[in-house]
Amino acid sequence: MANIEDDPSGEELAMPDVSPFMPMFEVFRDELDEHHDRRERIIKASRDITALSKKIVRQLQSPIPPPIAKEINTRYDSIKGLFISVAPDLQGLNAWRYQRQISGGCQEYVEAVSFQHYLETQKLLTHSEAQALVSGGVELTADDFILGLFDLTGELMRFGITNTATSGTLHGGRRGDGSEGGNILGDLRSLRANFESLDISASISDGSPLKRDIAKKVEVMKQSVEKVENAVYGMIIRGRERPKGWVPDLSEGQERGREPVESY
Repeated sequence: MANIEDDPSGEELAMPDVSPFMPMFEVFRDELDEHHDRRERIIKASRDITALSKKIVRQLQSPIPPPIAKEINTRYDSIKGLFISVAPDLQGLNAWRYQRQISGGCQEYVEAVSFQHYLETQKLLTHSEAQALVSGGVELTADDFILGLFDLTGELMRFGITNTATSGTLHGGRRGDGSEGGNILGDLRSLRANFESLDISASISDGSPLKRDIAKKVEVMKQSVEKVENAVYGMIIRGRERPKGWVPDLSEGQERGREPVESY
């Protein structure tokens, strides 16, 4: 019902109940609500993927009996379901609009699958192989893949040091295809050399995750390789002086102001 107001001339004027701009702002409201709901779904899925991937990595650090292997496969199935659940929200332009929200989960997932791939084949997972493991058509960007491999060096460091302390040797041997492989220290040094040769100055935008995080990732990666080198040095030079099962203090270096290596 129209509102009635008195005109200065003494006549009554009818005022409209609803502003003509209201329908437009209602559309804006619905679009913003949809945006925030979509964003929260993606963030939650990314966090769940991150948590499951960290659990997989932790389990891969020790020998894998059949019950644990089954549990790992169950976690992979859960991650697959999470990617599928947010795939409709990450299509077209939305794949880039919400890339930062899904980025952390993708990086952690790359770390988990590449770590398992290395343990099984002593080879590095390729970008195309990693993309094939991401379900639902969610795009795995090159930035997230590379940053995930940076995190892999921390897990290789922990695995190498533990293996050296418990067995007195470095992990290595024949690769999955039957070819002769090196050892984990040689592979880490190769990764370090390739990472240090990356030139990202003109190839990526200023707002990309790689350009934002690479300086810190490179420093942590160098620390990881140095820790394995020091462990091997201790094994060769002073190994006989240490009790069986001795593990070096991984916090060494942090007291000198270094960044801690990412862990679970």
